[in-house]
Amino acid sequence: MSTDSKNRREAKKKQAERAANQAADRRAQALRKTEPHAELRDQQRNLLAGIVRRDGQWVLGMDGKIAGESDSAAHVLAMVMAAGELHERQGTPVRLVYSDALRDAARAEAQAMGQTFEQFKDDLIARLGRKLH
Repeated sequence: MSTDSKNRREAKKKQAERAANQAADRRAQALRKTEPHAELRDQQRNLLAGIVRRDGQWVLGMDGKIAGESDSAAHVLAMVMAAGELHERQGTPVRLVYSDALRDAARAEAQAMGQTFEQFKDDLIARLGRKLH
């Protein structure tokens, strides 16, 4: 075995290790930027919807896909609550868990508009219902 062959193999091995470490660092950095705030799950603990905070935006995910992004905590929380209510009406028991930070941001936002969060949610659902019909 030549010394050159061994050196090339070692160099390729080190380069592959560096690439793997850089990829792991990028994944870890992306996870640090994304903060989970809500989960809607069925009785089998399947995730039906969720809300995360990513780069200053509230991100709503449903059925494994991003359903939308918003600056409005009240909007995304109302949407995931409405999704939970829809599942319940269709006979699928669900459990919604959300963070205090999301709840507080949604309440403060609704209050700034002169409403309770429940009023905000009801108004949003009514507006969406009119758009769908």
